Amino acid sequence: MDAKVNDSYHIDKARARASFGRAANTYDAAAILQKQVREEMLSRLDLVKLTPHTILDAGCGTGLASHALQKRFAKSQVISLDFALPMLQKTRSTNPNNGLIGQVKSMLGGATQNLLCADIEALPLANASVGLVWSNLAIQWCNDLDAALQEFHRVLQPESLLMFSTFGPDTLKELRVATSGQNGTTSVSRFLDMHDIGDAMVRAGFSAPVLDVERFTLTYDDVKSVMRDLKSIGAHNATDGRARGLLGRGFLQNLEANYEQFRVDGKLPATFEVVYGHAWRGADKPKFDDGVSPIIFKSRSGF
Repeated sequence: MDAKVNDSYHIDKARARASFGRAANTYDAAAILQKQVREEMLSRLDLVKLTPHTILDAGCGTGLASHALQKRFAKSQVISLDFALPMLQKTRSTNPNNGLIGQVKSMLGGATQNLLCADIEALPLANASVGLVWSNLAIQWCNDLDAALQEFHRVLQPESLLMFSTFGPDTLKELRVATSGQNGTTSVSRFLDMHDIGDAMVRAGFSAPVLDVERFTLTYDDVKSVMRDLKSIGAHNATDGRARGLLGRGFLQNLEANYEQFRVDGKLPATFEVVYGHAWRGADKPKFDDGVSPIIFKSRSGF
């Protein structure tokens, strides 16, 4: 349910979908941070004893996490879900089991590739049909986090796991400052604090959510390189309050001048605050006496 249609930070899903579709062929080369976060999430699965029959990769992008999950859980069925069809086509093409070997494995009863074009906020999956929901840097494109988390809870089987990452409010803080005051328009999405995300997880019914935050800083020679990387991964400004039409030379000149205040050791930084979260569906985790699930928060720094 889209609850904030009059909010200037409301995500225009059609624009976001088109942006990610255009970026399908350039995404992996520029997605340095996304790869780092994916590897971190995969390492955390080492600490979990889990044998899911079905895994949902919600917001799969080019499918690299889907393929890694399929390799780790060889007997599981992985559903690769994205709202941009070209991303799913890229997922199919990057599948290491494509070709003759993959066909032989399929005929022998091995796992098949399952691609689903859909929105995280309205999953076309049956109740209690998934053993693991995985989502790497995708739910920040949802307009209604409560709806997304409720959908994750709905499709998860009892005693099953949700593991995700998303961006926190310090993400692209330099770009946000550098573009502030630009005719009242929005230039960077609004990202939720991990405490608000934890509260939403409890409202959705998850047990004992655990969240932690890690901050990364990518460095660039100039502002154009920052914008080029964002374009390459499809992270265009898709807020309803964005400036319409072509941005003039004056906008870029102001952006470059304002961003210079952040230059350190000859480089311009771009900060990303990554929030990791996981929780179980079911009552197998301890609760306080008042029935409210405890939430554990942590913080650390990345590269």
